[in-house]
Amino acid sequence: MNPYDKTLASILADAGTIAVVGLSDDPSRTSHRIAAYMQDAGYRVIPINPRIDSALGEKACPSLGEVAERVDIVNVFRRAEEIPALADEAIEIRPRAFWMQKGITHPASARRLEDAGITTIQGLCIKTAHRELLLTPR
Repeated sequence: MNPYDKTLASILADAGTIAVVGLSDDPSRTSHRIAAYMQDAGYRVIPINPRIDSALGEKACPSLGEVAERVDIVNVFRRAEEIPALADEAIEIRPRAFWMQKGITHPASARRLEDAGITTIQGLCIKTAHRELLLTPR
């Protein structure tokens, strides 16, 4: 396992709570399916979406700043142009990791997050990483 994979495996193994930004309450949406997988894997999933009341049996919060508990991973399902504002919110709540899903990158925000001590993952599906790093025998 390469050093980057070891870091990701450590983040996933040590995390308990994942705030999912852009989590939909529609089971056919990718964000819902991936969050459901993570919830089934034992993580507490907190929906972050101002347009829904709840998802996956959890009350939704309109923003990261309104989450009342410690967040280990912020997992983002939003367009790249929304990342700078979300990075600002994440820096305020200090998660261990800020995880941009597959297809989402924002290098300038990633640098800001890393400078703030938050491990940043870009363009990688958290479900895929979990299956490959924690469930696949090595």
